[in-house]
Amino acid sequence: MPRIVPSLDTAPRDSLRYLLSAGLVIAALYLGAEIFVPTALAILLSFVLAPGVRLLRRWHLGRVLPVLIMTLLAFLLIVALGALMALQLRGLIDAMPQYQSTVLAKIEVLRGMLSGEGLSRFSDFVSNLGQQLHASQAAGAASPGAAASGPAPVPVVIARPAEMPLEVMARYLMPALHPLAVAGLVAIYAVFILLAREDLRNRAIRLFGAGDLHRSTAAIDDAARRLSRYLLTQLAVNTVAGLLVGLGLWAIGVPSPVLWGILFGFLRFVPYVGPPLAALAPLALAAAVAPGWSTVFWTAGLFAAIEAVVGQVIEPFLYGHNTGLSPLAVVVAATFWTVLWGPVGLVLSTPMTVCLVVLGRHVEPLGFLAVMLGDRPALAPQEVFYQRLLADDPVEASEEAERLLKDMALPDYYDAVLLPGLLLAQDDVAQGRLDADRQGRIAASVLEVVENLSDPDAAPAAGAAAGRDEGAPPDPLPEPWRRAGAVLCIGSRGALDDAAAAALAQLLARRGFGAVAATHDMLNKARIGGLALDDAGLVVLSSLDGSSPAYLRFALRRLERRKPGVPLLVGAWWRGAAGDAEAPGPPHPQPDAAEGRDAVASLADAVDHAVRLAAPPPPASSPPAAARAGREAAVSRA
Repeated sequence: MPRIVPSLDTAPRDSLRYLLSAGLVIAALYLGAEIFVPTALAILLSFVLAPGVRLLRRWHLGRVLPVLIMTLLAFLLIVALGALMALQLRGLIDAMPQYQSTVLAKIEVLRGMLSGEGLSRFSDFVSNLGQQLHASQAAGAASPGAAASGPAPVPVVIARPAEMPLEVMARYLMPALHPLAVAGLVAIYAVFILLAREDLRNRAIRLFGAGDLHRSTAAIDDAARRLSRYLLTQLAVNTVAGLLVGLGLWAIGVPSPVLWGILFGFLRFVPYVGPPLAALAPLALAAAVAPGWSTVFWTAGLFAAIEAVVGQVIEPFLYGHNTGLSPLAVVVAATFWTVLWGPVGLVLSTPMTVCLVVLGRHVEPLGFLAVMLGDRPALAPQEVFYQRLLADDPVEASEEAERLLKDMALPDYYDAVLLPGLLLAQDDVAQGRLDADRQGRIAASVLEVVENLSDPDAAPAAGAAAGRDEGAPPDPLPEPWRRAGAVLCIGSRGALDDAAAAALAQLLARRGFGAVAATHDMLNKARIGGLALDDAGLVVLSSLDGSSPAYLRFALRRLERRKPGVPLLVGAWWRGAAGDAEAPGPPHPQPDAAEGRDAVASLADAVDHAVRLAAPPPPASSPPAAARAGREAAVSRA
């Protein structure tokens, strides 16, 4: 049954609707940041607190009390961290004037080490600025001449009235009101999300998968567990990393080590970008507190060592080598959320993007998010292979094949990638998308890939990884099977069939057979007499299309008439694709095109069939056994 292809006239309207929808969503996120930021924080906090809530409920504490306990603990911890950071920052600001002379001295050192007119002007500007700062401090002192000429002027001091206690409290509390209000909203939202978790799950199922309750429930529950486990693990790892940074900076002598440890823990939620950003301020401060450069080097080594151990050893051991996001998606997400929501968006960018990717992998309507942001390949290996063939780029296809051949044997690569790629091309032929010239170019590209993989060094045997022990020396074949033309591989109908036949001939030749490949036009009535079948012990008819059993039947009959009694094998490659539930493209028909003859669905099976056919016959039975077999046969006939 032909597939229904939507009209191309609807594409512009759909694209415009998608663009307008995306623009409205982005505008809503930007304008409603005061609402969406607490909501996003509450959702992430609920994922972190959900395991603790489930644990407390197992202790028979009811339904509401565990939520209140976990939320209160999280709220107190967040407030304590905020207060600690504020105190550390205030102490750092008060101590900044002490580092002015050290910074000016190091700038002078850098000026002497470097040359250039621009740098000289910059250093002169800094020197003049320092002189003016020193001069401004003595601007109010009276000169000796002025003191001799008359009495010194009486300084006028404007005294402010003493502040009331409420005014002092308001002056210190006003900067903290907004963060406290946001934290309170986050706590309230998190409480209601945790209390209504089951109801929210049911609504999500209703929105995204009401037609398949079993699959939707399993997908959403699995996504929630994965997100909770990831966020908890990431929070624990970042906490330990922040503690190590704080202790290391304290030992080195960098001021406010607690502040930089907390900042490092927060910014580690942003892969690739977060740790370098967290190290900039401590490095600058390390250059200001000590006259030499050893403090800077020790600080840089501390950050590099901790990030290397945590990022390359601890994180891969706990939850894999990455977050499931592509590196480009991490950078784009960090930029996007930072522009929308500022520093809070930078910290939330990776957790929120991970949530979107996990939902996209489990909820079908959101699948485009996993494709756009995830680190999984957008195309399957056979689709990449076919795409490179369409682009007339057999070199890149060969490079990709060599990469895959590090983990699989060549027959497995041909059956898992090359044949499915050719079947994708055959689907396009059946749909009328590929003309004869394009088919010829694709077949030529496949032949070039096969030739590039003919070198044993380019196609190493990976029998242990692929399940085939190619490394073991094969049993020697009889001499007739090693002669050129002992096995003839011929395409049945088109250039794509010829390419599959050439790949099979290569596999047979690697096994020791004298295999040759022939093109499909040799089956024509006028040219079939030119086929070299005198030494052929097996003829394999390669076919990617099983929709025309009559053509295969006539081709097999021509081969039989050309050399009666020659063993024939049908390479019914379409059957392998039809048996694969995940094979892309429309299902392939499976007619009985082989007319009862031997048929295989994979190149590896074709090689195994040839090996069995070429195996020497078993030794003759002993005379007593032969006589006993004859008597039993006579009895059975009687």
